[in-house]
Amino acid sequence: MRHARLLALSTALGGALLLSACGSLFGSDATPPAAAAAPTPSVMHAQLLEDVRILAADDMQGRDTGAPGGEMARNYIVGRLEALGVVAPPMGRLQPWEMQGRTRAGPRTWNGVNIIGVIPGTRVTDRYIVVTAHYDHVGVNAEGQVFNGADDNASGVATMLALAADLKRQAPEHSVLIVALDGEERGLLGAKHFVEAPPVPLESIAMNLNFDMTARAETDGKLWVTGTYQHPNFRPILEGIPANGAVALAFGKDTPQDTGEDNWVEASDHGAFYRAQVPFLYLGVNYHPDYHRPSDDFDRITPSVFISATQLSIASFRALDRGLSR
Repeated sequence: MRHARLLALSTALGGALLLSACGSLFGSDATPPAAAAAPTPSVMHAQLLEDVRILAADDMQGRDTGAPGGEMARNYIVGRLEALGVVAPPMGRLQPWEMQGRTRAGPRTWNGVNIIGVIPGTRVTDRYIVVTAHYDHVGVNAEGQVFNGADDNASGVATMLALAADLKRQAPEHSVLIVALDGEERGLLGAKHFVEAPPVPLESIAMNLNFDMTARAETDGKLWVTGTYQHPNFRPILEGIPANGAVALAFGKDTPQDTGEDNWVEASDHGAFYRAQVPFLYLGVNYHPDYHRPSDDFDRITPSVFISATQLSIASFRALDRGLSR
């Protein structure tokens, strides 16, 4: 997350689950399948935490783009999407790319792979909400320290998978692309490729909703929503969502008065959508001392806060899905 910033500043903690609606665009099925019986909250919450635990384990080697750990993470996410019944678009599940990006030593060519699934909508089938979360992190440093990136961004991927599971139980009104992006830490590379070669026409994308760092909101109790300054019509849709546990939505980090590290308009993958003039919102927690450090581990996450932040994220999607074109 916040790919240009390698300093830890503050503390945060967030999480949980919620959602509504249904539809069809990819494929020939005009009628969505009946909603599956909802699992108990304890089962959903356990899966949310398990997704982060697995993606942030040492054997994932920090999930660097093009590294074996990144491939392991990709295989896990593909397996989760397939287990949920989230189908691939006609262009395929995987979107490989080769792009020029950065390292501490200077620019180099990176080879990465985005992962794409589609959930058809029931009411606005020809318009898409693209939900993104990057699955890469910064790998292993020269001293052999593994940067597990539990919050950055195993948490956002887990939140996105929880949303996908909820959408399979109760389909969305808009069609939805679920996209796990690679190469965020190397310069938003996967997101840039996605908007350059989208699986659907760019003009059919109603908005991008990006999750990056959703697990730690202990500093200020906020899950920040960035992008309503650029798209003020989104704010009334989300303002009525109540706090969940110790976590509440907060709006900002997107005005001309927000400078430097306090401006998040291009701080994560939503920045590529912003540059492509696609409406966007970004949900994420504030900086904390483990940001971009080897200490960003699973055991630093407070489950109840992460669950609350995920529930707020899902509630936000549902509100946007209902409100976008009404």
